[in-house]
Amino acid sequence: MVLFALCTVGCEDLLEVPDISDEQVLLLAPSDSTTVVQTDVNFTWNEVYEATQYHIQVAAPSFENAAQIVVDTLIVVDSLYAGPKFNKTLTDSAYEWRVKAQNSGYETDFSLNRFTVQTSEN
Repeated sequence: MVLFALCTVGCEDLLEVPDISDEQVLLLAPSDSTTVVQTDVNFTWNEVYEATQYHIQVAAPSFENAAQIVVDTLIVVDSLYAGPKFNKTLTDSAYEWRVKAQNSGYETDFSLNRFTVQTSEN
């Protein structure tokens, strides 16, 4: 019984969590300072190797002056993971969106883009 406990502790030491803190999430769309002309917004980014989840947030009009956080969610890389994408229906307004990659021991900094949803020709 003691031998099993020693092996368990020793085996856990072998499971190192990769340090992804120096990596960066590359935001693809909506790109920075773009105008989206439909309310159905598709968010996409490049994956970070060894990330097990992505934290995505969207604020209106900005994170510094947020009137509303419209998205604050984790997308977990598991058997249901459909890739680095997220969809949200938004109203006409200015927004900022950001994503950071995480694993059980480390996380990247947030990457941030600004965009506007404008479905009318005002």
